[in-house]
Amino acid sequence: MDRQVDRGQPAALVIGAGIAGIQAALDIADAGFLVYLVEREPSIGGRMAQLDKTFPTLDCSSCILTPKMVDAGQHPDIELMTYSEVTSIERRGESFRVQVRKKPRYVDVDLCRGCGDCAEACRMKGRVVSDFDEGIANRSAIYVPFPQAVPLKYTVDPEACLYLTRGVCGRTFKCKDACPADAIDFEQKEELVDLDVQAVIVATGFDLIDPKTKPEYGYGVYPEVMTGIEFERLADASGPTKGQILVNGKKPGDVVFIKCVGSRDPHTGVPYCSRVCCMYTAKHAHLVRDRVPDANITVFYMDVRAFGKGYEEFYDRVKHERVTYRRGEPSEVYRRGERLVVLAEDTMLGRPVEVEADLVVLATAIVPRADVQDVAYLLDLERSPDGFFQEAHPKLRPVDTNVEGIFMAGCCQSPKDIPDTVSQAKAAASSALRMLVRARQAASTRVQG
Repeated sequence: MDRQVDRGQPAALVIGAGIAGIQAALDIADAGFLVYLVEREPSIGGRMAQLDKTFPTLDCSSCILTPKMVDAGQHPDIELMTYSEVTSIERRGESFRVQVRKKPRYVDVDLCRGCGDCAEACRMKGRVVSDFDEGIANRSAIYVPFPQAVPLKYTVDPEACLYLTRGVCGRTFKCKDACPADAIDFEQKEELVDLDVQAVIVATGFDLIDPKTKPEYGYGVYPEVMTGIEFERLADASGPTKGQILVNGKKPGDVVFIKCVGSRDPHTGVPYCSRVCCMYTAKHAHLVRDRVPDANITVFYMDVRAFGKGYEEFYDRVKHERVTYRRGEPSEVYRRGERLVVLAEDTMLGRPVEVEADLVVLATAIVPRADVQDVAYLLDLERSPDGFFQEAHPKLRPVDTNVEGIFMAGCCQSPKDIPDTVSQAKAAASSALRMLVRARQAASTRVQG
């Protein structure tokens, strides 16, 4: 089904609805222009929605993000297009003709109340791996990604639903029978929507390197080895363990953090620093100390880069919380009896060391999204040698792309922390507003003429 959207006013398209996309959309909409905010997941929020605390202030991540998500969802000049993808974009004069594919949720969002009765009744309840919880917990085949989701509407996972994959779900649809609003509709089809916009902001975010590219650390072999983003879900009060740091059902007595896993490593093809790993590892060490007061905490590092406002002070604070920083890159993680052992060379002492651990947390590198090449081809964008999108000029035009009218914000351009991401989103919104004001003035001139 095709649908044409024409509001008769200049509009902007924002691709990606993490903190960068949300901030950019809010700034443009608050200036009185229409924004189409397109997000491929069922909810806006992006990576920041997965975090427990933010450094260096240790503010609750959801407490910062959720109000912005709600504002974006309720703003009269923002049209949320979640569970959708941009499929084509073509310049036409001073505008862009965009086609967006809205995937079927198999749930009528106008009827859905977000009550969750369908998920409770689903035959696949607790049997589908939760991507949002990084595989630590399971969900139903019909789900919302997290409790604060915007929009708070359920979505049927087409790869997990028994009816959509096998054509049968027992004698009755238990989810449909349980829904008090009769919102579930397995007859839904995808919809193609055509938009006309005068500016585009790309805020598609990032991926994390597969830690299995560093097999010496035993990720995927030892369940006690996890990534930093998995630790975030473990530590989050709304996560699978309600904020308790548990490994094999017990609080760990010895915790080891390994930084620069994949970053600054020619063997993984990631020669750059991922910028945030030093600080989120310090935050993780603080969380362990707060929730497991008697734990022994060791951080292996190559260098400590605390570059932002208040970062050095936070790092110093964590060091004085009985956290041992050892300079050296571990060479192997292996099992000895029931415990893990981290083998490394302490370059300050000039000798190898073995540190036993109940939990090992890997600070994995930030890398371009898996679909970065597809997006670059779609929008005709250039990429820098590290694989991220290339800015027009690193100092004079840091949010402009090589295509006039297309701007970028956040980690799709390079690794960065939340403050820098928000700053760049606001800069991209400002640049996009120039295009929108110009389009409005041109339209006004044509009317007067």
